[in-house]
Amino acid sequence: MSYKMLLSMSADAKTVKGQKFGYLTGILYLTPADGSELGNVCPFALLAGCDKPCLNTAGRGAFNSVQLARLAKTQMWFTDRAIFFNHLCRSIRRVIKRAKRLGLTPVIRLNGTSDLQWELYSFVFEGVIYSSIFAMFPDVQFYDYTKIPTRHSIPDNYDLTFSYSGVKTFLPVYQKAKLNPVFKRFAVVFDKVINIPDSFDSLPVMGGDDSDLRFLDGAGIVALYAKGKAKKDTTGFVVRPVSLVA
Repeated sequence: MSYKMLLSMSADAKTVKGQKFGYLTGILYLTPADGSELGNVCPFALLAGCDKPCLNTAGRGAFNSVQLARLAKTQMWFTDRAIFFNHLCRSIRRVIKRAKRLGLTPVIRLNGTSDLQWELYSFVFEGVIYSSIFAMFPDVQFYDYTKIPTRHSIPDNYDLTFSYSGVKTFLPVYQKAKLNPVFKRFAVVFDKVINIPDSFDSLPVMGGDDSDLRFLDGAGIVALYAKGKAKKDTTGFVVRPVSLVA
C-alpha cells in the first residue's frame, strides 16, 4: 500500500544537528494555529502571541511549496484522521529504517509547528487498536515543545518541554505550568544570543541551539534565539532585555 511521507528528515538546520550526537529526527510540520481554517492545532498560540512569529516561516518554511505541503497534511488531520495515522505510522517506520541504515538512533517530534496533545489520540493500524502513537512505538523516543500547561499522563517515551512566552496574557499559563510535575524544563526564546542571561526566573539557563534534542537536557531554562519572523517580534513572546523576568 502506498503512503504519503508525513515526516521530514534532516530537512532543517535545527534537527540535522542531532546527527552529530547520534540521532536521526523525524519531524512533522503542520500549518500552525488556525491557518488551515479547519481548526486550531495550537490552542494557546493567540494567548501566547506566537502565532505571528511562529517558526513556520523559518528556513525552508519560507517556500510556497513547503507551505502547501504543510497545509495538505493539516487538512488530512482534520478531514480523515484514520488515513492520517496510517501515513504517520508508515512514515515513522521509514525513519526507523533509515536511522538503522545510518547507524543512528531514531527520534520523533510530532509538533514541529503545532501543539496537539498526541497522548489523547487512539487509532487503528493494520487491525490493531493503539491508545496512542507512543504505544505503537514504545521503544522510540518522542519529544515536543508545548504551551498547554495541563498536560498529564504522558507516556515514558514522550518528553515535553514547556514553551515560555513573555506576553502578559500568557504569564498565568506559565505559572500554572511551573506547578505541573510533567514540566521540569522550560524553553525561552531570546532576541539575540548576546542577551541570553545566566539565569531566568531564578532558574539556571542552558543553551538550546546546539541541537533540538531536548530530552537530553536537564531541568531549568533552555535558551533559544529568535529566527524567521520572530526576529521582529515585539509582542513579548521573544524575550528582550527590558522584559526579562525578575
